[in-house]
Amino acid sequence: MAEFGFNEHHQNEAINYMRFARSKRVIRLKTIDSCFEDLKDSRLVEETFTVDEVRDMLDGLQLVVRGEVETELINTAHTNVLLLRQLFSQAEKFYLRLQTDISELENRELLEQVAEFEKTEFKIPNKTNQEISKPKLAPLNEGGVSELLNKEISRLQEENYKLKGRLRTLETQAMGALDEKTRAERALKDLQKVQGEQQTAARSQDITSLEDTVAALQEDYQKSLSVNAASQRDLQENLMSAKHDLLRVQEQLALAEKELDKKFQQTSAYRNMKEILTKKNEQIKDIRKRLSKYESDE
Repeated sequence: MAEFGFNEHHQNEAINYMRFARSKRVIRLKTIDSCFEDLKDSRLVEETFTVDEVRDMLDGLQLVVRGEVETELINTAHTNVLLLRQLFSQAEKFYLRLQTDISELENRELLEQVAEFEKTEFKIPNKTNQEISKPKLAPLNEGGVSELLNKEISRLQEENYKLKGRLRTLETQAMGALDEKTRAERALKDLQKVQGEQQTAARSQDITSLEDTVAALQEDYQKSLSVNAASQRDLQENLMSAKHDLLRVQEQLALAEKELDKKFQQTSAYRNMKEILTKKNEQIKDIRKRLSKYESDE
């Protein structure tokens, strides 16, 4: 890497970063391979497929692979930003200002030199599949980075196993749901047929019952009309009789009151009370005259 202006320390740092990038790339490629294997295990269970089924499988695979690649590209961009942040922070401690030339990132000649350096340093074989099929990654010198990578690999493998198991469970549930749907549709058709026959018989019975009910109601109505007419006549007669009785009772009460007044006026107690009231009135008149005369003298 002398042509890049790297000293030994810079070269070691570049090798460490390339190891990190290679390990992430290998993990992502294994994930993409597992997507194809999952498709083979879950969907390729029949000998023949229709055009729509093949198109549906390819569309689903496209979404999964696209998501994995997009995730890796985004993660790579974010990782590069963190690397630049570290470099800028270290440079600021020595009051240095670093500048980047984005156009150099697409320099084909320099990119080929980096690729050649990677082949030389890591001894990459011609076939990429041989590297992907290796059970383990190349060991790293840094213990912290190696531990993080191993944890990430274990997490991804465990997540992959869980997703496969969930996919199988969902497929089993989907097949069971389809069977239940078919049975439910058949049962619904049979039930509708039986209900149709029962409803026809029930409607005929209801019509007969309604006709009988209407006839009985008409008969009751005619009877009630005759009964009401007779009862109305009786009520009118009773009302007239009650009016006559009331007039007679009122006349008798008036006569009784007159006789009572006459008898009371003829009693000695009534005469004595009348004389007492007359005397009291005269006394009151006399007292009023005296008072008026007393007031006029003063």
